[in-house]
Amino acid sequence: FCQVETGLNVKIVLNYLTIFSSFQSLPETHIPSYAGSLHLKKSLVPALYRVIQDPNNELLEPVCHQLFELYRSSEDRLRRFTLQFLPELVWVYLRVTASRDRQSNGCIEALLLGIYNLEIVDKDGNSKLLSFTIPSLSKPSIYHEPSSLGSMALTEGALCQHDLIRVVYSGLHPQRETFTAQNRFEVLCFLMLCYNSAVVYMPLSSYQSVCRMSSRLCVCGFPRQQQKLWREPCNRVLLDPEFMVQMLTAVYHAIYNGEWEMGREALEDILYRAQLELYSQPLLLGNAMKNSLPDSAPDEPRGRKVLQVEVTPTISRISISAITTASIRRHRWKREGKTAVGRQETGKHAIKASTHREVNQASVQERSQ
Repeated sequence: FCQVETGLNVKIVLNYLTIFSSFQSLPETHIPSYAGSLHLKKSLVPALYRVIQDPNNELLEPVCHQLFELYRSSEDRLRRFTLQFLPELVWVYLRVTASRDRQSNGCIEALLLGIYNLEIVDKDGNSKLLSFTIPSLSKPSIYHEPSSLGSMALTEGALCQHDLIRVVYSGLHPQRETFTAQNRFEVLCFLMLCYNSAVVYMPLSSYQSVCRMSSRLCVCGFPRQQQKLWREPCNRVLLDPEFMVQMLTAVYHAIYNGEWEMGREALEDILYRAQLELYSQPLLLGNAMKNSLPDSAPDEPRGRKVLQVEVTPTISRISISAITTASIRRHRWKREGKTAVGRQETGKHAIKASTHREVNQASVQERSQ
């Protein structure tokens, strides 16, 4: 049965490689339709996984080459098609590296370095800076409404530009021609960052792959591996704390998007390894994730649960009670106007009172005479 299945996988992959040979000659207008047809081939992805999992497979080198060509395309769907295999590629690469068998790891290493070198530059070949801007609290979001912040002594224009901070979280990475012990996890961390930036587009098979990768990397070579169903001999793999944080990010998304059981198991394995290594960052993040999980899986059979956020009703952006320069000026004018009117009224009452007293005194004098 295994031989029949292997022969079927080889046939599927060979057919894929034959079809792909015509991809490079396609005009730009036909590439989107090709990307759509590629995602419809349901049997192709499992067959490619089986090729990647076997470093000695003769088809591994042409498959890695074709995956790299897809990633060089300007079509996002083709790039994501290659990116879905990244966790499996990383697992196989680190496992073979730990076994010191570098000869069977060359094509995977070249593919990973090729993706890395493509991602660190923009279309013009300049180094990319990955950054985000901390939003202004004056603008409404799914988390808050500006009116809930109380009165703010700023104009609307000033509020729009207030506290806008640009934070660079990755950038100016040097190009790499080969992996070394010093740059290995710098490259792999960046690749996992790219994967996590597109994780919402990944299929369920990729979520399963990232959970398998996380569990195996964290427990292989340790006593905990004996509790797993897979017990193939594997040396311990050195891990970097930042790389483990990227693994946790991917696993967290997998937990809430179809892989409840595998995701929780991967989370426990990452925490197990972080405790052994005394890595503070993955320990802090992993325990926060663990404590935030519900007690039981969602109702749906595969545990799919989209992260939900309660949205407050939309109201006007600037509160009526917001204090601005104009409102302060109007308030002062109103107060001064009321004071002047009050003084005038007081003066009128005083004149009337004095006149009334004079009239009363005159009438009393006339009666006495």
